[in-house]
Amino acid sequence: MAGGSCRLNRPLEGIIPPLITPLLDRDRLDVEGLERLIEHVLGGGVNGIFILGTSGEAPSLSYRLRRELIRRTCRLVRERVPVLVGVTDTAFVESVRLAWHAAESGAAAVVLSAPYYFPEGQPELLEYIQRIVPELPLPVFIYNMPAMTKVCFELETLRRAAELQKIIGMKDSSGSLSYFRKVLTLKKERPDWSFFIGPEHLLLGALKAGGDGGVNGIANYHPRLATGLYKAAHEGNWNEAKMLHRQLLRLGKIYRVGRHASSVIKGMKCALSLMGICSDFMAEPFTRFRPPERKRVAAVLEREGLLPESHC
Repeated sequence: MAGGSCRLNRPLEGIIPPLITPLLDRDRLDVEGLERLIEHVLGGGVNGIFILGTSGEAPSLSYRLRRELIRRTCRLVRERVPVLVGVTDTAFVESVRLAWHAAESGAAAVVLSAPYYFPEGQPELLEYIQRIVPELPLPVFIYNMPAMTKVCFELETLRRAAELQKIIGMKDSSGSLSYFRKVLTLKKERPDWSFFIGPEHLLLGALKAGGDGGVNGIANYHPRLATGLYKAAHEGNWNEAKMLHRQLLRLGKIYRVGRHASSVIKGMKCALSLMGICSDFMAEPFTRFRPPERKRVAAVLEREGLLPESHC
């Protein structure tokens, strides 16, 4: 592997930002912005980095750009934390090829969701997992994202998938805390699995339920808030955790600035742009927030003390 890969502690715990992909145009990385972003999240005490997920706009990026992002991210992280790489694709062979590129670049694990576009039945989804996982060169995290894939990993499907030792955990972005609690029962069968929650407004509840951490978008622009909440909960300091949770909810207003589902990613990218970290160019078909929306995001950040003085 290129430079080796960071040792993956099992079960992996803590806060792992689903890194946005800084872009300068439709097929060009904001390389300097990527470096600043990585140093920003690492400085916030995160426990890993996840690239090419939903927040990273992976399905909208060319295969060439995805490979460049993997290579540059692993090189910039320098094994300080594990790098997890999303390899979900509509084409089986492209997922496998991307996973091998991730391994050769020094990633620690890959993240795999249900192939999108054609919705699978649960038996088909299980068969897919059973076929592809043995061909992947790295440990695998299952990614449950039914809003995007149109398919939810049912508990029995996950139970059968847990028979594959190469699978070591999952990220749940279903938005249902009751579903997450049911999934946590799999710890009895696979105590080495890590269970992460995606939606950050559910982070506190997920940690209370016994989850191992969060893969939360807020960790892109305010990593120390997310890691502080995790640390407080991990140490049983629930009063502090609740206080940080309230701040997290206030910052979540940036996701409701726009009118469409794309507003979540636009909000994160806009915040990072206002903070001087990276470009807010969006992968097509979307475009960045315009000045009125940008002003509303800035107001939220200013109230929480996140804007540089030059913007205040």
